[in-house]
Amino acid sequence: MNQDQARLWVRERFGVSRETLLARYAEMLVAESANQNLIARSTFDEVWARHVVDSAQLVPLAENAPLGTWLDVGSGAGLPGIVAAILTHRPVVLAEPRARRVAFLRAVTEALQLADRVTVHHGKVESFLPEQPVAIVSARAVAELSQLIASAIHSTDSSTIWVLPKGRNAQLEVAAAQRTWQGVFHVEPSLTQDDSGVVVAQGVRRT
Repeated sequence: MNQDQARLWVRERFGVSRETLLARYAEMLVAESANQNLIARSTFDEVWARHVVDSAQLVPLAENAPLGTWLDVGSGAGLPGIVAAILTHRPVVLAEPRARRVAFLRAVTEALQLADRVTVHHGKVESFLPEQPVAIVSARAVAELSQLIASAIHSTDSSTIWVLPKGRNAQLEVAAAQRTWQGVFHVEPSLTQDDSGVVVAQGVRRT
């Protein structure tokens, strides 16, 4: 998927207004990456395919989730959490422990007028204590699957949908996680990287 194809994919599914917001976010992301390591410089010219659509593809995978909050673990640059906030009407929590990245996330939410729905939690996800179980959990390049589930399971219930982009070892991580965690797990092929997948899970609980 090239840049033009990526933008067309977003436009056809989510409309021009949201494409425009994503374009503003992509500009902020590239600009801030000159100051801190948010995304690799080698991906600046591929930001739509490598980062925007790589995150946006999670939205349709979570469309059957119940009403409630989208929790993005280790949000970092806001991928996929900021993208999810732009493309849905859900409240979104971005859990991020690093202060400079928290500052960037807060600046983005203000600039894109998302602050009424987006909360930046300055801390690890283990310290996030929601009043109600979250509807969706996402995380991109944060931790191995079993560890990731362990860090966020306290925020979820059996109806929560987990959408977790993984690399070429997605199936192996699922197999390893199923030694500790029960639930319905499957791997969707990534739209943006042929050798990668997205782990989708529901009903996750300890074995």
